[in-house]
Amino acid sequence: MRETIGKTNVAIRQEVRYPQLTELSMIYEGATEAVAVRPPDLSPHGMFINTANEFPEGAVLKLRFRLSRTGVVIQTRCEVRYCLKGVGIGVEFVGAPPEGTRAIEKEISFHLAGK
Repeated sequence: MRETIGKTNVAIRQEVRYPQLTELSMIYEGATEAVAVRPPDLSPHGMFINTANEFPEGAVLKLRFRLSRTGVVIQTRCEVRYCLKGVGIGVEFVGAPPEGTRAIEKEISFHLAGK
């Protein structure tokens, strides 16, 4: 969602983001090679992934990552919602298991509590 504040168009996030992950890998569905990525901002239902690769909106990707505090490994498909050329992509998880969503929520709450 975007909101105009003064003359500035500012993105308003619907969920808290968490910037810490380990072992992130991403594969374009139907391809065999991994895509180079850098640590993302994570929410319970998606993430922003820093990558120079471009993907069309609606592209389906396979993600695997480990949460840094709890060590939980999450594997899910995701759909590209937007692409910032040369910067990265915003993705929404598709069919993520409920236990994965709960693990991400727990990870974010640990982060917000300073644990």
